[in-house]
Amino acid sequence: MTPPPTRPPTRPPTRPTTPPTTRKDRLYAITQRLRDGRLHTAEALAQDLGVSVRTIYRDMEVLAASGVPVEGTRGYGYTVQAAITLPPLNLTEAELEALHLALAALGASEMPEQAAAARALAAKIDAVLPEEAGQTPAPFGFATDAFADAARGFVHMPAIRAAIRARQKLRVVIAGTAHDLRPLALDYFGRVWTCVAWSETLRDFLTFRMDRVEEMRPLPSLFVNEPGRSLADWRARSA
Repeated sequence: MTPPPTRPPTRPPTRPTTPPTTRKDRLYAITQRLRDGRLHTAEALAQDLGVSVRTIYRDMEVLAASGVPVEGTRGYGYTVQAAITLPPLNLTEAELEALHLALAALGASEMPEQAAAARALAAKIDAVLPEEAGQTPAPFGFATDAFADAARGFVHMPAIRAAIRARQKLRVVIAGTAHDLRPLALDYFGRVWTCVAWSETLRDFLTFRMDRVEEMRPLPSLFVNEPGRSLADWRARSA
């Protein structure tokens, strides 16, 4: 009969001088501790990182869901087996856009193995992206079907960026309704790419999700900043 496992010996906490202040930093700190091959109890990790044991349990679930090979159980201890890991990365909006596009295209492809890998990678990224206070995180990419809609939205990204730079008016169809727009800016918020524009059709500002664009084509006319219709006016109203 195999004897039951014994709990690892209690060790004194090694609280860092400055505990991590964000979940992203805390997850990285936990991963670094677990990679030493030893068992670490939730209680010891909680003391080290200045959080509750319940928070550590939730963090372990996030790490496991994001693909980190965590082994162990509550009340016994946790460790991480060898795996390919990457150091923390700081991405610009353009780099994140490129990553979105690649995953969207691959995830919607007819290559089952690569499409599944793209979805798994998207889930891992989703687990460590920053959260907006007071909001439920949307899946990485877009809140609707993560890949088909994302791929469709990115089709129009080059055209709308060019129109913003050239101050080119656009005709955009969203949910079956056509709008003649002055595109002003692209924004990434809540893990969704949106466009801020002045709608000549509505005679008001319009913010729309790029994955909801059904058609887009340039109009022959350009535009200039006018009082009440500029990006600065939109920002002042939003503020």
